[in-house]
Amino acid sequence: MTTARRPTLGLLAVAVFFISTSAPIIAATQAPALAIAFWRTALGAALTAPWTLTRHLPELRALTARQWWLCAAGGALLAAHFAAWIPSLRFTSVASSTALVATQPVWAALLARARGVRFPGRVWAGIGVALVGITVLTGVDVALDARSLIGDALALVGAMLAAAYVTVGEAARQDVSTPSYTLIAYSSSAVVLLPVCLLAGAALTGYPASAWALIAALTLLAQLLGHSLINATLRTTSATVTSMGILFEMPIATILAALFLGQWPPLAVVPALVLLLVGVAIVVRAGAGSTPSATLAESPT
Repeated sequence: MTTARRPTLGLLAVAVFFISTSAPIIAATQAPALAIAFWRTALGAALTAPWTLTRHLPELRALTARQWWLCAAGGALLAAHFAAWIPSLRFTSVASSTALVATQPVWAALLARARGVRFPGRVWAGIGVALVGITVLTGVDVALDARSLIGDALALVGAMLAAAYVTVGEAARQDVSTPSYTLIAYSSSAVVLLPVCLLAGAALTGYPASAWALIAALTLLAQLLGHSLINATLRTTSATVTSMGILFEMPIATILAALFLGQWPPLAVVPALVLLLVGVAIVVRAGAGSTPSATLAESPT
């Protein structure tokens, strides 16, 4: 391993740890799930705005209507993703939710195939293994607690929406810088989520101080530091390596949830989790070169 590669992999490890805090923090936060989604995107937009407006204002002013539309559409899909995935943590475990939402590359591959991209047979084998893992995991969860089916379904929908989000984002970022895209996407996501929260009766204020601290930690650690570092690693390493690293989010999140929330996963779910992650790993490895890099190297949390 070269000396240039070691810092990159170290940066990737730090990034994966930060994004792994997302699900445990959300599960511990005493606030409505939809409100957490709103504040995560609104605070993310507010914190990225000063630097982006200082450095990329000429670019923002020069964007075409199509570019604005693509960025805003990405934000709307991000809002839908968070509106599905974050509530899943109220019904199912951190382990199951993060494992199911990690199937995003599977759905991204299927979206790419629908757009005419051809894959080697190993991608389909990986998709098959992942689907078996999903079936087994959902069956075990339902046997333990029928309410888990709601959470598992929401996490799967969240994975599909994440795949749509990164697919649109990949198209938008062909000629829009990542900071500009991020600011528009986070802002439009917050704009979409605000009326959703109001219509659903999700309180946006009145939380205990501990909840605000966790929302701030979620925004800073998972959203800004985690995703920013992931983008940084893509400058010096392949999307496949980054995507494989992101797969460690599930076991790390599971360990954090077990240690700090007492969510120890039952042994019965372990084979399903392994099957699911092996399937996703096969899709990522076998799809390298045929699936757009931005579609692979993206954490759905």
